[in-house]
Amino acid sequence: MRDDHVWQQIQQLLHTAHQRVVLITPFIKKGVFQAALDAIPDNVTDINCVTRWSVAEIVAGVSDPEIVDLAIADGRAQVRLCHNLHAKLYAADTRCLVGSANLTGRATGLVLEPNLEVLVETETTHPEVQRVLDAIDHSSVPATLDLARQLREQAELIQSDEETPRIMIPGQQTRSARWLPETRRPERLYRVYCGRHRNIGRDVLAGVLRDLAELDIAPGLPEEEFAAAVRVRLHELPELRKLSDAGRLNLEEAREELVASGARTLEQAQRAVETIAEWLRYFDEVHFVPTGPWEIRQGKRIV
Repeated sequence: MRDDHVWQQIQQLLHTAHQRVVLITPFIKKGVFQAALDAIPDNVTDINCVTRWSVAEIVAGVSDPEIVDLAIADGRAQVRLCHNLHAKLYAADTRCLVGSANLTGRATGLVLEPNLEVLVETETTHPEVQRVLDAIDHSSVPATLDLARQLREQAELIQSDEETPRIMIPGQQTRSARWLPETRRPERLYRVYCGRHRNIGRDVLAGVLRDLAELDIAPGLPEEEFAAAVRVRLHELPELRKLSDAGRLNLEEAREELVASGARTLEQAQRAVETIAEWLRYFDEVHFVPTGPWEIRQGKRIV
C-alpha cells in the first residue's frame, strides 16, 4: 500500500519557502531529489543539500551520486557531503521538519510498501537544530561531478563482479562476516580510491574495491588523511589488539587464533596475517623482528 504522508509534509514545507531551503539526509534518490527541487518556488535561489556518498550505499541502491547533475541543471542548488551524517532535516526559511525520513521513494511513501517514518515540525532556531547545522558547516565538503562519476564507476565495477558478496550498508546493517584486509598491495588502495585503476587487473581491482567498501572512508580525502583513516580501521581488528595494548604482535599467535576461531584454514590464516603485516608496514609506524617469534612491534626500529 502506498502512503505518501511524509512526502506531503516535505512538499508542503518546501512550497512555503521564500529565501532559503536546506535538505539534509544521508540517502537521496534522483527522482525524489528532482521532485523536491520542483516543489521549491522559482524565486528561491539558495538551496543547500547535504548528504553522504559511499560505494557500498551506491551498490545497495539507496544513494544516487547523480543528484549533483540535477543540482547543476537546476542552477540554484549546491550539494555538500558529510560522511558521518545520519540526521534528516528539511528546512524552509525558519521552519523545518526533523525525523527519520530520507529523500528516497520508500522513506517518502512515493512507492508501494513504504517505510514507517516520522517527521516533526520545529523551528530552525531550536538549539539541537542549530547544533547539527553548525557541525555540518564545519565538517561538510563540496560534492563534485568528478567524485560522483568516480564513485558510480567503482560501484558498477563491484556490481559486475559475480564473486563479490552482497555489500552491507555501513551503519545500517549487521555484517555477515568480519572483515580482514584482502589486497596484498596496500599501496594500490589510494590510487583506486582516487579513481586511478586503469593498469590494475580486474581480479585484483575487485579485491581492492571490496577492501575500500569495507573500510568505508569518507570520499575525497588527501592521501595523508586517507592513510590515517585506514590506520584507525586496522587497529579496530581484534587481531591487532595486542599490538595496540602491548606494542607488539606475534604473527604466529595471530594465525593460530584465526584458525581456532574457525574463520580461516591454516593456509588462509597464514595469508591473512601476512596481508595484515603488509598493511601495517605501509600505513603504520611499525618494525618487524624476524628472529625468534615473528613479531611486529610498534614504533621505529632502534638502531
